[in-house]
Order: sequence, then structure tokens, then C-alpha cells
Amino acid sequence: MKNKIDSSEAILKELIARIEKQNWDISSHQELLAGLKKVLNELTEARELDFREIGDHLYDGIYITDGHGKTLYVNAAYTRITGIRPEEVVGKYVDELLTAGVYLNAVTPEVIKHKKQVNSMGESLRNGTKMLITGSPVLDAEGNVKKVVIIDREITDLLQMKSDLEASQKQIKAVEKDKIKSTLEVEHLRKLHLNKNLIGNSLETQQVIKSIQQVAGLDVTVLITGETGAGKEVVANEIYLHSARKNDPFIKVNCAAIPANLLEAELFGYARGAFTGAATTGKTGLFELADKGTIMLDEIGDMPMELQSKLLRVIQHKEITRIGGSKPVKLDVRILSATNCELKDLVKQGRFREDLYYRLNVFPIHIPPLRARNQDIETLARHFLGIYNAKYTKNTAIEPLGFEMMRQYSWPGNIRELQNIIERLVIVSDHDGTISNEQIGNLLNIHPSYMSELVVEEMGLKEIVSNIEKKTIEKALALCGSTRKAAKILKVDQSTIVKKAKRLGIVLRDEKTHQQ
Repeated sequence: MKNKIDSSEAILKELIARIEKQNWDISSHQELLAGLKKVLNELTEARELDFREIGDHLYDGIYITDGHGKTLYVNAAYTRITGIRPEEVVGKYVDELLTAGVYLNAVTPEVIKHKKQVNSMGESLRNGTKMLITGSPVLDAEGNVKKVVIIDREITDLLQMKSDLEASQKQIKAVEKDKIKSTLEVEHLRKLHLNKNLIGNSLETQQVIKSIQQVAGLDVTVLITGETGAGKEVVANEIYLHSARKNDPFIKVNCAAIPANLLEAELFGYARGAFTGAATTGKTGLFELADKGTIMLDEIGDMPMELQSKLLRVIQHKEITRIGGSKPVKLDVRILSATNCELKDLVKQGRFREDLYYRLNVFPIHIPPLRARNQDIETLARHFLGIYNAKYTKNTAIEPLGFEMMRQYSWPGNIRELQNIIERLVIVSDHDGTISNEQIGNLLNIHPSYMSELVVEEMGLKEIVSNIEKKTIEKALALCGSTRKAAKILKVDQSTIVKKAKRLGIVLRDEKTHQQ
């Protein structure tokens, strides 16, 4: 290229020199014309070669024809995109190539016909590459088409990118939807488990309240024990509500209510395609939902052994791994656990990991059964009465003696049983009615034959209560024959029977023998 340009410059210099001498004979005139043509051809060739060099560095394909559709030039990108080599098309007319089946639906004839830009979608018959084709006319001074320039822009990658983008957007929407759903679930669970309060005036209840106050603000694990229905959930709620995490998620899981083969997936979640039937987006586990908040593992004693080791890892390393996943997920979760089992016995039986027991039992809170804190029975009964009167729009009341009858009952179902009894009594009562002793006695299966004797207008409540206690103890002693057996039936200590008998003037069998 450089040599040709240099040669053209030399010829131009010679021509200039001759023109300056103004030596115009016929032969020199012909020589001058020949030289000018040579310079023109070489310069044109140099310009075309320069264009080709540039064209081969373009990313889009270029296809150029003359005004009759004869192929003049294709660049390297055109061959890369379509798979068609220059020697297959250069020098040939587009119509011929269409007939030969080299390509389909060419835009060149349309550009020549309409003398304006034509856009089309095309696909290479060689390799299936999809293209956006733009054909533009190059017009001469008279408005005739002298060149047609075709730009082929590969869109296979763009279509794939569009497809990937749409899939990503769909996945993002699914994740956002799942996140919104998770947020709603968390809020629902919080509201569901925060609608109760710890109520009671007994020394036993006050001790539980004191323990809650001691531990609520400390970010440690708490093990809550007690019989079914004793109020373990309520204690967990109180700990949560008085902790620094009270505005964050609160998730409760009943380990006994979820089948063992599903519990792991519920707790730790699973990755996409982890198993047959798994959701295509995977599943967020309850531990992840509880991140930054609190999780309560109820009935922890029923957790399968194989999951206990994974729970231990969560506590130790503060991370979980989804089923089918490989990347650990860091967590910040406070763990509360509850059980009606004696975990120490389960440890001895090999049914509960000892190391996990000590991890969970950092701060134990035991809730005594309702029968051991009967001072709370009336308080709780009145509380539930208010709740169900409001729920069923009633204004029922309980006879004073009814509360004493409740205190004489052993309440094997604890607070939950008391709550259910009160709800049932409100339902079956009149709008402004009074819940009678007989109704309570029938529900609790208490039918003392001396009930009618207690309906005395001038008898005070304390006297009524004393009479009930006296007749109840006398009946139990007559039935059992000893203070020990009577105490067992009445769910109290033997010493309590002895003290009450002395206060109420009941002569015990041993004392009768001594007097004789």
C-alpha cells in the first residue's frame, strides 16, 4: 500500500513539472492522460483497500452490492455471522444467490426497488444464526441507486440475553413474592403467638415472672419445661416481648406436630431441585425466616436424633445448610426450646444428645402445673371469662362458689383445660346469665352431695369454703381410711390434710383411737 502511494506521488510530481513547462504536444498529452488515469486508479484502489481493512475490524457484518445487486464486498464479520465465505458471493448477483438457496428473503432487491432503507429479521441457512438486517441505498446525483450497503447484526446472543433476562426477572419476582410471603408469614406468626399474657398472683407464678425478667434481655438459649397446657408458649412470648429482638421475627415450631421426614426441610429449607417434587425456587427454612429474631422449638424432646446434631451445629456455628445445598447460610437467631419431657431421662435412655441438652439448658425455667398454684385459678378463670364474653358478645358471670369448685379440681390439662372449660360455659350460658355451680360440677365431674346444704343466705364465703373443705376432707378420709391416701386423691401433701383437719375440727382416726 505504501509503495503504491509513493509511486503515485512520484508520477504527480513529474506531471506537475511538465505542466509547468507547458510542453503540450500530442504525445505528451496522451502520456499525461495515461498518467492521470493511473494515479486515479491507484488512489481509488488504495482507498478501497483501506476501507476493507477497516471493515474487517467491525463487529457487525457488512454486505455491499452495486446498483444492480452484484456483490462487491463482504467483511470478515459477515462470514463469522453467516458462515458464508467471500468467494461464494463476491462477483455474483443477489438474485442468483437467492435462486441457489445461499440465503433467504434478501433485502437488497427491496432497497433497489424502493430506494429507501429496509429492515428485516433474517436467519442464516448455514448455521441458524439470527440477524437484524438493515439495507441502505447509496444514491448518485440523479437519485439512482449506485450501491447498497447491508448491515447484519447478530441477535442470537441478544435473544438469549433477553431470554435470560426474562428468566432472571421472573426469578426475582418469585424471590420477591416469596420474600413478601415470608414477611407476611413471620408477621402472622408473631401476632398468632403474642395474644396471650402471663397471668397469676401465686408465689410460683411470680417466681416464673422473675426468671423471665432475669433472662429476657440476655441473648442466651432458654429451656422451658412443664406439663402440657401449663403455659410454656406464654413464657416464651414474654421472653421475646421483653428482649432486644422484640421487633424482629418470632417463629414457633412444634417438633412433634411435623413428620420426622419433613421436619428437616421445614427447619433448614432446601435448594432448588433438591429432591423429586421440590419447589423449583427452593424453600426458605424456618430458621432463615427467624434470622435476626427468635425461634421457639416446642416439644424439643420429640426431635429425631439425626436432626439433633444439625441443631447443635446451628447453635455452635450459627449457620445452616439447606437440603441439597452446598453453601452455608449465616444466621443470627435466639433459640428458645420447650418440652413436657424430662430431657435428663431421655439423655440416659440415649434418645437425646447430652451435648445438645447442655447447649439448650443454659437457663432453665420450670412452670409448675396449675394444681400446684391454685391461687391463680380464679384470676385465670376471670381473665378467660372476659375474653369469651367479648368474643361471643355476652355478659355472663360465675357464682362465687364456682371458683372454689374449680380450685378443688386437679386440672390435668392445666391452663389450656381451664380455658376450654370457661369458653364452653360461656357458650352454653344465656346472654346475661350466671354460670351455676351445677354447670361447673357437671363439666368437672364434681358432684358433692352437700352442695344444697351450702345455699344459706346468711353464710359468708369463707364459711362456705370452710364447709366445702371440711366435707370434702371428711369424705376422702372415710373413703380412703388414711390421711396419706386422702392426700393422694385430693392432690395435696399429707401434711396439708393434717393441718386442715386440725383447723376444721376433723378428728383423725389416730386421734379417735387415742381418745378411746
